[in-house]
Parts: sequence; structure tokens; C-alpha cells
Amino acid sequence: MNAKMPELKRAFEKAGFDEVRTVLGSGNVVFSARAASDAALQRKAEAAMQEHLGRSFPTIIRSIDELQALLAADPFAQYRLPPASKRIITFLRELPARALPQLPEQDGARILHVRGREVFTTYLPTPKGPVFMTLIEKTFGKDVTTRTWDTIKKVAR
Repeated sequence: MNAKMPELKRAFEKAGFDEVRTVLGSGNVVFSARAASDAALQRKAEAAMQEHLGRSFPTIIRSIDELQALLAADPFAQYRLPPASKRIITFLRELPARALPQLPEQDGARILHVRGREVFTTYLPTPKGPVFMTLIEKTFGKDVTTRTWDTIKKVAR
């Protein structure tokens, strides 16, 4: 995210979103809005950023209820992950076009499973850096957003 969080917050407020707050510095925005489809909210948010920041960032919407249900289900619990493992969730705009015949692995990063519009990945930190992003982008493209399990907890609060 290449926008300052106070400016991003103001852009959402000017677009008519309520109770706007940013979480961390990575472009997480929590807000309330009238009932609308994810696609409609994404378009509204992207238009607001374009108008007020002079630039738009791809936006992926999930409700707080969806995030809380995800946390309650803890999809990582069924796996025996090493203690140093990082848990990552990638959010897709749409359902994947096709099922993956085999879940890929690369340099210690492994896609564990895909459920709906979420991809659950784990990795062990290595000197090679965030290899999990290369794996995710190679598999699902760049029109995604990825957050750590801990970030999801903070956003859902």
C-alpha cells in the first residue's frame, strides 16, 4: 500500500462510509456501510481512492462477520505445523476459476487448502524472503490480498 493511512481514512469517509478506521499500515480499512454486494463496495472504495488520493488500489471486501467466522473455524488447526510456521490467508475477489489438481509448494511455502475465496498458506521464514507471495501470485495471479493470521485477528476486533 503506497498511501498514508490518515489520507486513506479520509477518502473512505468522503465517499460516505461510516465508522472508518485503518488497522496497521498495510491498507486495512474497517468501515460500516449500507448493505451492498462486495463488488459494489469494492468499486465504491476504489473510486473514492482514485478521486481523493489520485490513485486506486485493488480492494477486496470481507465483512467482520466473515472474518470472525474464519477465525472461529481456525482452518490451520487441522495441520501439524512447526512452531515457527507463519500462517497466511490470501483473499481472492472471485472463486478460483478451477480447482487445483495438486496444491503447490515452493521453497518452504505450502498452500494447505483453498476454501471459497480464501487460500490458506504456511511458510517457514528463510533468507530467500517472502517466497509465499511468489507461490500465491504464480498460482492465483496478482489480483489478491494476503494477510497474516495475526493481522486478521486485529482487523476482526
